[in-house]
Amino acid sequence: MGTDHGTGPRVLREDEWDRWYDALYRSFGSGPASAEERALDRSVTEFDRSLAVWDGDAVVGTAGAFSFRMTVPGGAAVPAAGVTMVGVAATHRRRGVLTSMMRRQLDDVRVLGEPVAVLTASEPAIYGRFGYGAATFRVGAEIDTSRVTVAVPDGTDEVRLRYADPAEVLDACEAVYAALVPRRPGMLVRQPGWERAGLLDPESGREGGSALRCVVAERDGRTSGYVRFHTRSGWSEGGADGTVHLRALAALDPVTEAALWRFLFGIDLMTTLSVRSRPVDDAWRYLVSDTRRCKPRLGDDAYVRLVDVGPALSARTYLAPVDVVFEVEDAFCPWNAGRWRLTGDAKGACCERTTDAADLSLSVRELGAAYLGGVSLLSLAAAGRVRELRPGALAEASVAFGSAVAPWLPHGF
Repeated sequence: MGTDHGTGPRVLREDEWDRWYDALYRSFGSGPASAEERALDRSVTEFDRSLAVWDGDAVVGTAGAFSFRMTVPGGAAVPAAGVTMVGVAATHRRRGVLTSMMRRQLDDVRVLGEPVAVLTASEPAIYGRFGYGAATFRVGAEIDTSRVTVAVPDGTDEVRLRYADPAEVLDACEAVYAALVPRRPGMLVRQPGWERAGLLDPESGREGGSALRCVVAERDGRTSGYVRFHTRSGWSEGGADGTVHLRALAALDPVTEAALWRFLFGIDLMTTLSVRSRPVDDAWRYLVSDTRRCKPRLGDDAYVRLVDVGPALSARTYLAPVDVVFEVEDAFCPWNAGRWRLTGDAKGACCERTTDAADLSLSVRELGAAYLGGVSLLSLAAAGRVRELRPGALAEASVAFGSAVAPWLPHGF
């Protein structure tokens, strides 16, 4: 390998992937990935969308993107760049490396015609200056299943549950996931190869527990849901004190969902159910007998960036009729700056340039936060991040931008 690398980002070559990947892990302060994780990450890498910044023969900056489609309010699956693998060597901080990669990446995303970019942020403070806003949130919990019970709806006993090898029932589980994608904003259509991510089971990820386990639910002879989890045994002076670590749960109907939660609450010798990432309006919160003993906690998840304001706002529907002119600030992607008229309702929408007087003033970051319907424009205005220029416009737009169900990103990348 020669030393003809420039200092700006360039597209990664396949023979450079190992050094690029190792540099990424070093920038996160992580130990080496398992062979299983490493193989999967390489297999889904889109090399033409992976960027590296070099200093001689050393990789000092990494960034990548996946070609996803993300559900938006109304159920459409919109092309979205899944921004990933972003890291800068500690030796090269504050030299513009990250800015150069974000600049190149968003320019490329625009050329590809993807109106939206989405990421999960290791450090949320970093990405606001590039126009990303926190758009989805997740709920975690540590549920005391020795003291908390679940009340299930009629028909739950008719759901058949059975243990299954996770790999053997993968296709059936993926069909359940695919059916759920249009129902909730923020979900990603599973691209080929990504289904294997749900089966990753390195020992380092088991938290001292069992190998990955899977239970499928069946109604009327078809798979209607599934749950993947680990169990970790434990003992105290009072007896068994084990923990169930939930990895994934999906169900096509409320009865199946209740059956799966009841199963998790009732596993022998387990007294805690550890939940990492569920929708903020998830059913378990309304099935439990004592929410306080579940110790729910809220966390940020997906950060959304509108790369092209017009096509992005036109791609979703709106809960109520809306006709509003936005004055948009976007210093990093100036093609978005200026006035846009959004007209739409529950059937469709159109967002185009206009010279009409603005009704609301905000930055593209606020539009990204509100885009999936999980963050209220009224709340952003209360924080001083949206200005109302026409009386009544804020309430009108805030209601219209809402979502009947909370947006959620269950698909890590």
